[in-house]
Amino acid sequence: MLSQINKRKISFKLNQIYNFLPKNEIDLIAEEISQIINHFNRNNKKKNWFVSEKTTMVICYGDSIYSKNKKHLKTFQAFFNKKLNKFIDTIHFLPFYPSSSDSGFAVKDHYKIDSKFGNWLNIKNFSSKAHIMADMVINHASARGLWFKNFLKEKKPGKDYFLLINSKFNASKVVRPRDHKLLKEINIFKKKEYLWRTFSDDQIDLNFYNPKVLLRFIKIMLNLIKNGVTIFRLDAIAYLWKKSGTKCINLKQTHEIVKVLRIVSDSLSIKSIIVTETNLPEKENLSYFGNNDESNWIYNFTLPPLLIYSLLFENGTYLNAWCKKLPQTKKGNSYLNFIASHDGIGMRPLEGIINNQSIKKLLLRLKKNGSKFSYRKVNNNKKKVYESNITVFDALKVSDKDKKGLYNFQRYIAAHAIMFSFEGVPAIYFNSLFGKSNDEARYVITGNNRDVNRFKWNELNILKKIKSNSSKEYYIFETLKYLLKIRKNQKAFHPNAYRANINLGNNFFCIKRVSLDKKQTILCITNLTSKLQNAKINKKYNKFKNLIDSNVKPEILNSINLKPFETIWLSNK
Repeated sequence: MLSQINKRKISFKLNQIYNFLPKNEIDLIAEEISQIINHFNRNNKKKNWFVSEKTTMVICYGDSIYSKNKKHLKTFQAFFNKKLNKFIDTIHFLPFYPSSSDSGFAVKDHYKIDSKFGNWLNIKNFSSKAHIMADMVINHASARGLWFKNFLKEKKPGKDYFLLINSKFNASKVVRPRDHKLLKEINIFKKKEYLWRTFSDDQIDLNFYNPKVLLRFIKIMLNLIKNGVTIFRLDAIAYLWKKSGTKCINLKQTHEIVKVLRIVSDSLSIKSIIVTETNLPEKENLSYFGNNDESNWIYNFTLPPLLIYSLLFENGTYLNAWCKKLPQTKKGNSYLNFIASHDGIGMRPLEGIINNQSIKKLLLRLKKNGSKFSYRKVNNNKKKVYESNITVFDALKVSDKDKKGLYNFQRYIAAHAIMFSFEGVPAIYFNSLFGKSNDEARYVITGNNRDVNRFKWNELNILKKIKSNSSKEYYIFETLKYLLKIRKNQKAFHPNAYRANINLGNNFFCIKRVSLDKKQTILCITNLTSKLQNAKINKKYNKFKNLIDSNVKPEILNSINLKPFETIWLSNK
């Protein structure tokens, strides 16, 4: 049963969000939320699970790997069971719903799985072998989906589900993640109004002024749990609430809605985790932890561009300063660390972390390495780079100091070694497991910048490549697998294990991790340069062993030599 405390919390939050509605209407919504939680708990046995150093995620599409003879989800599960399950225990399947565009993010029906992927039973069966994360595409829905068709006919479900504004709405301060036209004029309800389209013409923003939309997503969450999903990515959550004359991003009501979803999640008999996806400047991103009452995990959006900058320009000044200031997460919260995803490498998270001149230098280098760029509109209709569209392998292949790319593999492995050792849960993009370069062929066909990093693998082809010890894919896959296998057995790599930045100078990135029980300490050092470097370390680390390579160990004179872009993990046990 829903506790009285949580019942009162839900009612209080709903009254804060919907204070413009009659109290009796809010009370009805609160009661319905209570009833569906109680119904769920009566019909589902208590199930708990724990996040630990063994928690490692792979990010993929349902069809990231395909074969002629099986549905995509079955193909992926076969590959996972054969090649990944010894070092990865969590899978983030990007949207698998029927969709009209944006690689799944223009959802037509939240209650179905696109038949090309498989069915709910595939997800349910898979969830017995791994934790499953899925997207709740909560900000918008497809212009060609069931809800929008019903919206136009004023039928349920869909009636009043989409945001309409009139000409009095002041949108001059709106913060944009894209550069297309935001508003679309319509005259279907006998008056001139405008539809709101944050991300594209085909993705119409939902109307959270209608509490039944929030109620609908709570029901969607419970349906996902019933089918084996226990981690929820709240896509584009920051843009949820719109108010005239504001930036229409990170508004108080949005945070309160996340809190409602967290209370619901915490009240269920089956443990679930909420992850907010907010590709924003770091202070705004961190705000979604709330007071340990909003998101369980947040994406560490600053890490990818900052790591890439540090390795390309062989300078850890910004990376070390950032790490020193980044707050330690509270128990139950975690950073979700990643370098690559289905999207590009976000530039907004660098705001306030590195200066504009350095950002320009990074963008120029990335362009030389083959990047496309996606833009957003800022004041006066000017455009600004929102993200760099390039695979991490290509982003790191050549630098100003290594114009022949002699150390491209070493840079690539170094980036992942740092990410694996950082406080939080590591998440690796499926294509990154094999060092995939830009998919220029698909980009030529679609013209979509993001498609350079959305390559789909033929099952037989990738199995052949990672079996051949002369292939790039084999080397990268085996190296990353080796590191992750080591990582999962170290208590000091628990997501909430203590992290401290150790200043060894700008040629290095060094952090100390200490296990929750304080029994294990690991000193993680990476040479950020293309030259042999000698790191001076405290004499207490002289007897520590290197988990990665036992042949590389501290010298008698309290120092250790690191080859170009080499990483060591020195552990006391």
